[in-house]
Amino acid sequence: MNPTSNALNLRNRAIRHLDVSPEAGFTLIELLIVMSVMLILMTLAVPQLLKLRKQANETSAAQSVRTIAQAELQYNSAYPANGFACSLASLGGDPKSGAPTAQAAQLVAPDLAAGQKAGYTFAITNCSKVTVNNQDMYTSFEITAVPQAIGKTGDNGFCSDENNTIRKDPTGGTNCTVALQ
Repeated sequence: MNPTSNALNLRNRAIRHLDVSPEAGFTLIELLIVMSVMLILMTLAVPQLLKLRKQANETSAAQSVRTIAQAELQYNSAYPANGFACSLASLGGDPKSGAPTAQAAQLVAPDLAAGQKAGYTFAITNCSKVTVNNQDMYTSFEITAVPQAIGKTGDNGFCSDENNTIRKDPTGGTNCTVALQ
C-alpha cells in the first residue's frame, strides 16, 4: 500500500466516525417544545415579579415617609427656633462635611434628601410659617411620596404631617385620605 491511499483510508474512516447518529442532539420539534414551555413559564412569572417589585417600592415609600416624619420631629427638637424643616435638603446633608446645621441637619440619607428613592418622588409641602422675633418658624408640614410611574413603580401615593400619621392615596396622588394600617 502506498502512503497516499493509506492516508485516504484513514481520512474516510475518520469522516464516517464523525457522522452524527440520528439519536444525538435535539430535533427541531423538541427544541420548539422546550422553547414553548419556557415561554409559558415566563408569561406566568414576569407579571408576578413586577407585582412584587411594585409592592417592595410601596413598602419602601411608606417607610421613607415614616423616616422623614421622624427626622422632622428630631429637627424641631434640635432647632426649636426654626420649627420644622420645609425642605428635604434641610433634613439631609453629608456627614463628612462637618457638624449638622439647620440647613443640613444630617437626619436622613442623601438619596432620600435628594427626593427620589425606589421609584417614588418625595417632597415636603404645605409648610405653614409664622414670624417670631423677626425669625421665620415653620409650624406645620406635609410629606408626600408619589410613584414616578403610576401602575409601574407603585399604585399608591403616601402622605404624613406633623401628627406623624401616614395616609395613602389609592390613585397614586397626594390626596391621602385612607389611613395606613
